[in-house]
Amino acid sequence: MIKFSVVKWEKIWWSISAILCIGSVIAMVISYTSIGTILRPSLDFVGGTRLQVELDCTIANNCDRPLTVNEVREILDSENLGNNSSIQIVGKDQHGISIRTKTLDVDERTKLQQILTEKIGIFDEKTIQIDTVGPTIGKELFISGFLALIVSFTGIIVYLSFRFKTDYAIFAIIALFHDVLVTTGVFAILGLVGGVEVDTLFLVALLTITGFSVNDTVVIYDRIREIAKEANTQNINEIVDQAVLQTLTRSINTSLTTLLPVVAIFLFGGETLKFFALALIVGFICGAYSSIFIASTLLGWWRKVSQKKAVTA
Repeated sequence: MIKFSVVKWEKIWWSISAILCIGSVIAMVISYTSIGTILRPSLDFVGGTRLQVELDCTIANNCDRPLTVNEVREILDSENLGNNSSIQIVGKDQHGISIRTKTLDVDERTKLQQILTEKIGIFDEKTIQIDTVGPTIGKELFISGFLALIVSFTGIIVYLSFRFKTDYAIFAIIALFHDVLVTTGVFAILGLVGGVEVDTLFLVALLTITGFSVNDTVVIYDRIREIAKEANTQNINEIVDQAVLQTLTRSINTSLTTLLPVVAIFLFGGETLKFFALALIVGFICGAYSSIFIASTLLGWWRKVSQKKAVTA
C-alpha cells in the first residue's frame, strides 16, 4: 500500500525547484553586472599571481588583532596593485591573507612580501604560498572544463536513450541541469557576499555531481520501467509512486553515506578543499532531491500527456 505519493505533491516539488533555479539565475545576473562574470574566477582561470601568508603567532604581540581587508588594500594601493586585485582574510583567527593580483615577477613578489611584513607583521615562512598562472593557461583550463561538462551531458543523453528511451534521457538531463544550476547559483551568491572564488576543483565538483545525480536517477527510472512491465495497472502515477518508494531507502542511504565524508572534508580538510567539499554537499543534496522529486514526476507527467494525446488522436 502506498503511504506517500510523490506525484500528489509534484507541483510543490516543481515550485521549490523553480524558486531555487530562478534565485540562482538572479544571483548570476547580479554577479555579472557587479564583477563582469557569473562566478568570481580564481587564479586558475584569469591568470596572475596569488600570494597567501599567515602571521607567525609564536612571536609575542604579532597576532594581537585580526587583519582587515582595508589595511591590506591600502598597502596594495600604495604599490599600484589595488586595481583588479582581490583580497581575502583567511585562517580561523583571521591572521592570514590571500592576495590575487596581476602577474608579478620574483623581485615584485619579494618587495610586496617585505612591505606586508613592515606594515602588518612577521609571517610564518611555512605558510607562504605563491602561485603564478599565465592568462593563456587560465583560458585553456576554463575551456577544457567547460568542454568536459558538455561531453558528460552528451554521453549521459546517449547512454540513457539507448538504455531506456529518449524521454527518460531528456528529463534526466533536466534534473542534472537543475543540480548544476543551483550549485552554480550558490557559489555566485558566495562570490558576491564572501568573495569566494571558483577554480578547477569547482569544475571537478560539477562533473562529480552529474555522475552522482544520474546514478540515482537511473535507479529510479529502472524501477519505473520494471514496474510498468510487471504491474497490472497502467496508471503512471501509481507506477512512479511505487518506483520512488521502492528506491527511497536506497537513495537516502546512498546520499547520507556519500555526504558524511564530504562534510568531514568541509569541516576538517583545510582551506584548499573547503569550497570543493561545499560544492559537492550542495550538489549531492540537489541531486538526491531532483532524482526523487523532479526526474520521476516529470517523466510521469509526460507519460500522462502522451497518453491523453494518443487517446484523443
